[in-house]
Amino acid sequence: MAAGEPGDLGVYSFRFLPQKTFQSLSTPQTTSRLRQWSMLGRIEAQAFGFDQTFQAYRKDDFVMAFFKDPNVIPNLKLLSESSGEWLTLGTEVKKIEAINVPCTQLSMSFFNRLYDEAIVRDNGYIVKCLDSFCDPFLISDELRKVLLVEDSEKYEVFSQPEREEFLFCLFKHLCLGGALCQYEDVINPYLETTKLIYKDLVSVRKNPQTKKIQITSSIFKVTAYDSVGVCPSTKSHEQTFSYFIVDPIKRHVHVLYHCYGMGEVS
Repeated sequence: MAAGEPGDLGVYSFRFLPQKTFQSLSTPQTTSRLRQWSMLGRIEAQAFGFDQTFQAYRKDDFVMAFFKDPNVIPNLKLLSESSGEWLTLGTEVKKIEAINVPCTQLSMSFFNRLYDEAIVRDNGYIVKCLDSFCDPFLISDELRKVLLVEDSEKYEVFSQPEREEFLFCLFKHLCLGGALCQYEDVINPYLETTKLIYKDLVSVRKNPQTKKIQITSSIFKVTAYDSVGVCPSTKSHEQTFSYFIVDPIKRHVHVLYHCYGMGEVS
């Protein structure tokens, strides 16, 4: 059997796809919002192709092969915490962790409950509250309470399985932002940007039998470790993340990466 044919359990190999760009992160409007949220210049999406059938149960093999691939090492961009400069991987990954992230949501109506529960007013303004801290985040409105404060009365508006959904994770990351994040007064910028990025990263197709749209991507939240620790050596933070969005039909993997810190200002 030739390498790469279905049923072959050889090592996955990858190729960098620099021509695949993610418009959702580079439109003038998104750029301006990411600047306000202190994420500009610290968030990146890249695409890679792979050569054989993706099997979800082999996700750890897939991710490890990715980090060891000679086409990934010189092309995968990461942010150096010490210098604030973008680097390529260039280090030997010794261990990986890949956690399944459910991705079933096809509509932004998922967030309508924010209006129903008076977290957001009908006019789109986010309801304010007395300032408190949920380390390291300042909580100054009901939205951040729902996102972060587990014993707040409205935390249960989203169930635990719903909080694990990729759509929710993306929304939460944008709401919490970087180190000097200026929060929005209205909900729309968060919802619009979440939708744009989600649609850009996640693949869908129409089921030939049912004619319904279905998501074909598999998503993993990935952490890589070198001989020193988390790679690139960086403090672990809720807002430092890497998601692998795998399209098994096109055989593409989209990597969404953000490193928490002070985003570009000017």
